[in-house]
Amino acid sequence: MSFEVRAIDESEFGEWQRAKRIGFLLPPVVPDEEIKDRLPHTDLSRTYGAFDRGRIIATFQSYGQRVSTVGGADLVADAVTGVTVSPTHRRRGLLGRMMAADLAAAKERGDACATLIAAEYPIYGRFGFGVASWTTVWAIDVTRAGFDRHRPGPGAGAGDEGGRIDLSDGDEIRKVGPELHRRVAARRAGVTDRTARGWDVGTGNAYTTDPWTEPFYAVYRSESGEAEGYVAYRADDKWSDAKQPVNTASVRDLVAATPAAERALWRYVCSIDWIQRVKSGNRAPDDVLPLLLPDPRAAQVLTHADMLWLRVLDVAKVFEPRTYATEGVLVLDVRDAAGFAGGRYLLEAGPEGASVTPTAAPADLVLDVADLAPLAFGDESAVRLVALGRIEEAAAGAAARADLLLRTPLRPWSMDIF
Repeated sequence: MSFEVRAIDESEFGEWQRAKRIGFLLPPVVPDEEIKDRLPHTDLSRTYGAFDRGRIIATFQSYGQRVSTVGGADLVADAVTGVTVSPTHRRRGLLGRMMAADLAAAKERGDACATLIAAEYPIYGRFGFGVASWTTVWAIDVTRAGFDRHRPGPGAGAGDEGGRIDLSDGDEIRKVGPELHRRVAARRAGVTDRTARGWDVGTGNAYTTDPWTEPFYAVYRSESGEAEGYVAYRADDKWSDAKQPVNTASVRDLVAATPAAERALWRYVCSIDWIQRVKSGNRAPDDVLPLLLPDPRAAQVLTHADMLWLRVLDVAKVFEPRTYATEGVLVLDVRDAAGFAGGRYLLEAGPEGASVTPTAAPADLVLDVADLAPLAFGDESAVRLVALGRIEEAAAGAAARADLLLRTPLRPWSMDIF
């Protein structure tokens, strides 16, 4: 049976939203407010549907995104989202057709890479995507954490290094948040950009499909009064039969541009009266949180999983903008069945910059394009990928040299799901 795959038009957007809801196992009723809110922010030329006799049975969407690389430069990315296939039409090749069309358009535009957050792990490797960052969620038993919860709060001027914490609201977060977010992206790779609309949605200033509950906001300011970080969190209201509080504070967002802000905000959240447990939300795997606690055993890992998936479309555009702490030379033989990024490349890099050029020189490492992703932002060890059989070490010692050149002190962190 033949299915039509194409970009949708405005009249089909409501049906497209319904098909997406079906694929994500959400109630298949699309409120008018959802259509009115999302349509003006949707690039229909990048919103694909698969049609069976005029009915949409698969969805796919992409939009322009910027993602930070090592050293803080931005890569232009094709962010993939809204991918579904209705259960009546699975395993018919529909995702492959939509993905091929989107990646070809991204390559034609000159995008450096494509990104996505995978609902299921096994799906996207066959399209050249690999895991570029991981996320960890902790649950903290604050009764065991070891903080002195009887000391004055930082809002009274007793914060670290002279700073203070003030309760705030969404209006202020929309003002100070973007700059703080940019400062975090400047020192950690894998951070995807937040648009003005993203800040509106994240602070309840725009329509959301889920019922909105206003969180608590707190801003950390340095001794000079400069905002250096903020936290947004919600708390439940639970009491034991013995009339003891057993509440959980769930962190929605914690963005800290300085170590002092990060330490102070975590101590603040873990010291709130009546809070017995803190859920951290998505954090970098090397977050300071567990070791910040006087008793790190009070932090239990709830989730450790893949986060940002990266599909390299242009090797030079991904590896030239990032920074390198030491000098090194690598010849990468990249295999790409789709033909977007395949070839043999000479990477010459150092503290002064980097260049990537085609070469006929003997390869140091031979790898599939999907295995460029864990190397691009410095998260994974080439030595480990060789041990796993995912990379071929064509020259002795090349994997160790790659680790010296590519790995970074901070692991990449992608804080947002899109």
